[in-house]
Amino acid sequence: MIFVTVGTQLAFNRLVEAVDKWAEANSDVEVFGQIGPSGLQPRAMTHADFLPPAKADELMRQADLIVSHAGMGSILTALRYQRPILIMPRKAGLGEHRNDHQFATARWLDGRPGVSVAWSEDEVAARLDERHRLSVGPQLAEFASGQLIERLDAYIRASR
Repeated sequence: MIFVTVGTQLAFNRLVEAVDKWAEANSDVEVFGQIGPSGLQPRAMTHADFLPPAKADELMRQADLIVSHAGMGSILTALRYQRPILIMPRKAGLGEHRNDHQFATARWLDGRPGVSVAWSEDEVAARLDERHRLSVGPQLAEFASGQLIERLDAYIRASR
């Protein structure tokens, strides 16, 4: 199953429409989308505007692939559950976000294990066609290491 998530703040119609178009041509693949406040009615994928956090978490754990905006929450969750993730950054110029920070995130992560980037709607379809080649990234721990916490604590105490 492919799980699509656009987060909870803003619509991301370009991504939803690109995946829905691909799903229409690949009806043998199960696709579920959390599509946000878009007002779209996808034709080929099962969808909900919003999901309770526990349900979204469950779908991310079950997914063979996660498709998402370039939001760090989705990316970190995919890495934590060792699920490959395909991200497409939102464009501020299209009203999809307040600025283009997701492009910086996508550029920084592009090519790293577990993360694939689609820079356009056409690239979404191409990456989905090659989804079996997408790798799984390293598993992230749920919490920071004790060593990191100790170093941060020492830094904060020294700064007082």
